[in-house]
Order: sequence, then C-alpha cells, then structure tokens
Amino acid sequence: MNNKKELLEILRNLNSHLLYQKTMGLERLLTDPEIKEKKGNKTKSTSEYNMAKDNKKIIKINEQAENFDPGEKLTLDQIREDLGECTRCKLHETRNKIVFGDGNPDARLVFVGEGPGRDEDEQGLPFVGRAGKLLTKIIEAMGFTRADVFICNVVKCRPPSNRNPERDEVDACEPFLLKQLSSINPEVIVCLGSVATSLLLKMKQPRMGDLRGQFHEFHNSKLMITYHPAALLRNPNFKKPVWEDMKLVLKELNLPIPGD
Repeated sequence: MNNKKELLEILRNLNSHLLYQKTMGLERLLTDPEIKEKKGNKTKSTSEYNMAKDNKKIIKINEQAENFDPGEKLTLDQIREDLGECTRCKLHETRNKIVFGDGNPDARLVFVGEGPGRDEDEQGLPFVGRAGKLLTKIIEAMGFTRADVFICNVVKCRPPSNRNPERDEVDACEPFLLKQLSSINPEVIVCLGSVATSLLLKMKQPRMGDLRGQFHEFHNSKLMITYHPAALLRNPNFKKPVWEDMKLVLKELNLPIPGD
C-alpha cells in the first residue's frame, strides 16, 4: 500500500513538472548535451538588468518572455476546470477552499499576490482579509472596483500558518497562473510582494526597493513590482511608494490620476 502511495505521489509530481515544462513552451524533454548547449547560450539577465536599470524605464526579462508560450488559449472557466479539486502538492491536505482568483476575465489590470490567508481559505476568494481590504482601498483610489480588475495569487491554497509557499508548491501552481495571465492578457500586471516577483521575473531573492518604480516586460504585459499590502500594514511608510507605483500604472493605462 505504501509503495502504491509513493508511486502515485511520484506520478503526480512528474505530471506537475511536465505540465510546467509544457506551459513554458517545451515540446519535448532535452538531452544532457542540449541542456548544456542551452545553458551556454543563455542570456545573462543580471547584466541586462543592470544595463536597463541605468538607461531605460522598461526592463526586459528576455529568457522568461521568450519561453513563455502556454499553447492553446483557454478561458478562465476552462482553466478552473482543469485545476479541479487539485492534489498536485501537499497544500491540499490542509486547505479549506481553493482560491482560484476573482474579477474581470477581460481586465486591463491584474494583481498577483503570494497565496491565500485564513480569510481567503474560508471564503474561497482572494484578498478579503485585512491586507485584502487595504488592496481594495488602493484599487478604489485608482478609480477601479474589484470587479474591474482581476486578483489572484501564485499558489491557490493556503500555506499552513501563512508561511511562504515552498518551491514544489509554487511549481505545481505556476502553470495555472501562467495560463490565467495568458487568458486575460492584461496590459499591466502588478506583482504584490517578493514571492510573485520571484516567480514572474525568475529571481531567487528579488530586492523590492530596486525593482519597484519601473516597468518590466512579461510576454505581452507590462509588469509593475510593488510591496504587498500586508507589508503596508506592518510598515505604513511603504504606502507612499506603493501609491507612486500605482500612479505609474494609471499613466501606462492612459487613465487619469485621482487628485492630480
């Protein structure tokens, strides 16, 4: 019985890995020589980032943008159906409800956070706790309602004790986030915090202070990095830079800036 459970777990992990590779545009598994050749030709994103930071307001993450090809474009309903009652990682063992995302499927603006908290896990909706209420105020201050934008997270299930998602958990959920972004195809994506930033920009330890305040490119969308609303609750000094970031988002969307 234990061997069967272990085999099923291996197959689930393999399926998640292959789904992730397919989502990233890989049509077949690479041989070892091909992997070494690919690594040898890889663009050094750190050098490119430093050059872009000095000379431009838009930073291109070429490796991610070039590889991002989720294949057939699905509707959000189809993606949710494909997700099902997910058991692809261990988070399903402790979750109450899957938090897929909420909002306008044709939104011009998408907010991506880290993962559900206690309130989100209970309601099955993203950003409905204290940090979520602050995000709602930010959205409304920009002239939107929550129904105008789309809000989602990197992982769809609550990590125990609100810890950061672990690598295998992010890997299992990443294909579905990428498919969501492809389906919506927003003009601007706002990454809330370091977990979402790390995933979409492929940086192990993103420095939020260096990355915010400027646009990055992700496939067809402009990416704005800013602090997570939970960070604003801990440090109110972050409110001003977050609002400066949101004003840049409004400018990019050719929308008026309230109060200006």
